[in-house]
Amino acid sequence: MLNEVNTGAELFSETHWKSLRYFNLYRFCIAALLFVSSAIRPQSFSLLGPDHGSFYLAVTSVYLLAATFSLIGLHYYRRLFSLQLTTHVLVDVLVFALLMHVGDGLRSGLGAMLLVTLAGAGLVGQGKMVLFYAAIATLVLLFEQSYRALVVDFEVVDFFQAGLFSAGFFAVAISARLLASRVIANEELARKRGVDLKNQTLVSQRVIEEMQDGVLVLGRDGWVKQHNPRVVQLLGLSDPTQRKLVEYSTELARIFSAWCEHPSDVPVLVRAPASGMQLRARFVSTDSSDHDVLAFLEDMGGLQDQARQLKLAALGRLTANIAHEIRNPLSAINHAGELMREECSDPMTERLLRIVLDNAQRVERIVSDVLELGRRDRAHREKINLRQTLLILVEEYTLKESVAADVVQIESSGTASLFFDRSHFHQVLWNLIGNALRHSRGVAGSVRLLVQDGKREGWIELHVIDDGEGVDDSYTEQIFEPFFTTHNRGTGLGLYIARELCDANGARLELINSTSGADFCISGRVGE
Repeated sequence: MLNEVNTGAELFSETHWKSLRYFNLYRFCIAALLFVSSAIRPQSFSLLGPDHGSFYLAVTSVYLLAATFSLIGLHYYRRLFSLQLTTHVLVDVLVFALLMHVGDGLRSGLGAMLLVTLAGAGLVGQGKMVLFYAAIATLVLLFEQSYRALVVDFEVVDFFQAGLFSAGFFAVAISARLLASRVIANEELARKRGVDLKNQTLVSQRVIEEMQDGVLVLGRDGWVKQHNPRVVQLLGLSDPTQRKLVEYSTELARIFSAWCEHPSDVPVLVRAPASGMQLRARFVSTDSSDHDVLAFLEDMGGLQDQARQLKLAALGRLTANIAHEIRNPLSAINHAGELMREECSDPMTERLLRIVLDNAQRVERIVSDVLELGRRDRAHREKINLRQTLLILVEEYTLKESVAADVVQIESSGTASLFFDRSHFHQVLWNLIGNALRHSRGVAGSVRLLVQDGKREGWIELHVIDDGEGVDDSYTEQIFEPFFTTHNRGTGLGLYIARELCDANGARLELINSTSGADFCISGRVGE
């Protein structure tokens, strides 16, 4: 942004004052050269003849002092630009007129110095003042030439030369002013373009920073030139100043290297090692001179959460409308079935009644599970001591479900505390332990509850591991979907509700790849 100084009705930018300093630096150099030449060996210069050596020395001394004070004053006094420039030009015209007067007139060559002074004033000055400077220089030159013709000698060629110089004064002043106007216009245009570019850059930078997707600017050699703050969160970077993509993620670097060889618009999935998030990476080439590549990282977990939220909203609306409509007929069916069972003596009829009652209870469980989803937001989290809570929960489960006490074993290490709603935690573990027992061999140690500190500081992991056949790879993405089940007696909502309750408590439930059996891991915070 230009620093502008108000001088009456005119505004002068920092560029004007800098140009005036350069103009005065030129004046100082000329004054110094003239002073040195008149002080050391005046007889060596034709324009500084020995007859007027003392006069030359006095004039050049005054000129040097004036140029010095002008140059120094510009650093401290930043007002009255036009007045300062006018004073400098008038001093130059007066000095060179005096030197020409006691010298050889225009034949001394000092008239050319006035051309340079007027050219500099035209480049630095404003408006019609440059014509005023040229007029002053012309009047002084003609007055000096007229005085010389009356006192010394009269030669027509001298007046002709003076007329040429006078015309040159106006030509140089006008040309310099036109050139300066064009330069100023280009400078103003460049300034406005610079402001627009800066504003556009700030807006673009703000947009990139606020994007929910991570954005990386990559060189073809794998160097990260720029990234937005979201990348730090998605990749779990502890040192975001690292500049090599392989230091961000080895898998992402490998995928990028393969993309450089065979570009494609198809996004790929990658797992961030530090954060554990599953990301969708998409690479887009640019037309920059270095052929940089934009990498967009999208959190698949966030998309899945949004999808789950939509499903949850749909289920919430469904349960709100039909919960009572389903439960009332179910209650009537159960009550009527129990009455019929008491009076029935036919084995076939009793078998059919048992089928009816069992399926009615199954529908009741489904309705209860669906209604539980509506209570997921009523979480009252507290710090749970897992060593004590797991012992009580396992003991309660084994007694209620008639399971041998040594089938479920508990192993704990580290902090062993979890910030979770207690009733939600009870329901999640009840579902996970029941699911593990159903698919295990049912011997001692078939189900293990493993508690250990998490990979991230302040987090803890609770693993529910069984020794069964594990989860088929084709079902990995479906087991947490609502109403998906591989058991003929299941509702397909247990794991779905468990994950939803974990999300409601700021935790994560996921299936971990293992060599044998299934490993469901709950990752949550130790404290608030």
